[in-house]
Amino acid sequence: MSDGALLLDKPIGISSNRALQEAKKLLHEKKAGHAGTLDPLASGLLVVLFGEATKLAGTLLDADKEYLATLKLGERTSTGDAEGTVVETNPVSTGMSDLGPVLERFVGEIEQVPPMHSALKRGGVPLYLLARKGETVQRAPRRVRIFSIETLGLDGPRLELRVRCSKGTYIRSLAEDIGAALGTCAHLAALRRTGSGEFRVEAASTLEALAALPGAARAQRLLGLAHLLRGLPRVALDAEQEARFRNGQTLKAFPGEGLCAVYGAHGAVLGLAQAGAGALRPLRLLASSQAADKHRKTL
Repeated sequence: MSDGALLLDKPIGISSNRALQEAKKLLHEKKAGHAGTLDPLASGLLVVLFGEATKLAGTLLDADKEYLATLKLGERTSTGDAEGTVVETNPVSTGMSDLGPVLERFVGEIEQVPPMHSALKRGGVPLYLLARKGETVQRAPRRVRIFSIETLGLDGPRLELRVRCSKGTYIRSLAEDIGAALGTCAHLAALRRTGSGEFRVEAASTLEALAALPGAARAQRLLGLAHLLRGLPRVALDAEQEARFRNGQTLKAFPGEGLCAVYGAHGAVLGLAQAGAGALRPLRLLASSQAADKHRKTL
């Protein structure tokens, strides 16, 4: 079993779980997860995690995201995207000069009401299942951050945007809100995730390209644990400290604040810790067997 991550370019038309299962088969892995779901109608970067890397899913989920979004102005659908039926139409008179002031309103911290067609659960039931039965429930607004919205093109009713945002941002809700702010309505016609944290879709493999590689070459596409954590502050322990850390003990007399990646005396990744008040508190411990990590891609 490998401990690492595969950057996968998920195609349109399959779920994130289906893409994950296909990747598991190709790499002959047993334990797998991913760091952020993409809807079947969305394509792009899916970070697939194997082995001990699955324990880092929460940290990777927290990363900021980048999307290429296509909005269809003048039409609102039942789902907020191209999968639903059109429930409202309005004329469109938007020009390029109208976009800047309107889009600027959405940059910064905003509140979003999660769409009914989402994977959020109410009483253990995903909202999209309730929506398919025609039910609607109250959803509390959430605060998210939009770092930037860049206009890439406007061709009739089709508006192309690049959106950089925090985790948990619903691009379909953003599309509907932008349409309303432009004096019409809109839905999300297409979506492609191009970035998650420091990872880019340009470095990702498609399932077809992965299948065409020999087995050894497929394994070389995996990113090691150290690569996944290189954006975090690094703490190196000596042998005695490593033994205590592996036993879940808090280590005293450590400077720094916040989340950090912890490495052992021989350079192996031990896990994640929270530094603060002069102490280092274990948060997530990884298994000690990581000999193959040094053979993996660290680019």
